[in-house]
Amino acid sequence: MLHTIAPWFGYLASLLLALGLMVNNDLRFRWLNTGGNIAFITYGTIINAIPVILTNVILLCINVFYLYRIYNRKELFELLEFNNGGILIDRFLAFYANDIKDYFPGFKREQLEGNLNFVVLRNLVVANIFSAKVDAAGNAEVLINYTVPKYRDFKVGTYIFENEKSFLNSKGVKKVFYTKVNNKHHQKFLIATGFRQGQLNGQDCMYREI
Repeated sequence: MLHTIAPWFGYLASLLLALGLMVNNDLRFRWLNTGGNIAFITYGTIINAIPVILTNVILLCINVFYLYRIYNRKELFELLEFNNGGILIDRFLAFYANDIKDYFPGFKREQLEGNLNFVVLRNLVVANIFSAKVDAAGNAEVLINYTVPKYRDFKVGTYIFENEKSFLNSKGVKKVFYTKVNNKHHQKFLIATGFRQGQLNGQDCMYREI
């Protein structure tokens, strides 16, 4: 029976390792590789292939080590407010234009003017750009909250909405909301960072209190 299903563990392992080579996020890469190693260890155990088992046990230990480092490393986060942008902002928006369009298809560069704008630096690298329109009641409508692919591990979102609550409050923000979420991955991120479905100003949205 086990020998019958053994090839499927091999196929699964190969698929996970192949997917790992396709992602551009360190955390996802390590988790996919870890899953592939476990599947190959299972495959090797069933067919009694000692070299397969030993190789993947070693690789599994390496991946677990790097996962530990990712989850426990201390990183420097910094929030820098800006008005209407500049050369750096223009270059950032141009470089990630296609990916930004997938997450915020309605966003235009001109929307930055007169709004709450900031970037988040992660180890002195621009990891996120955020812009929101804040009304008199303290409701901040997000125009863009874009994190570069490499840093999509929820740490930037946690930093903005948890660590920088006092900054947002100082800008009069009481609630942050999205009128429309166009990307399922972004919706997953919002749910993970405390957003929920509801209504603000008579319209359906996803929001969280600050």
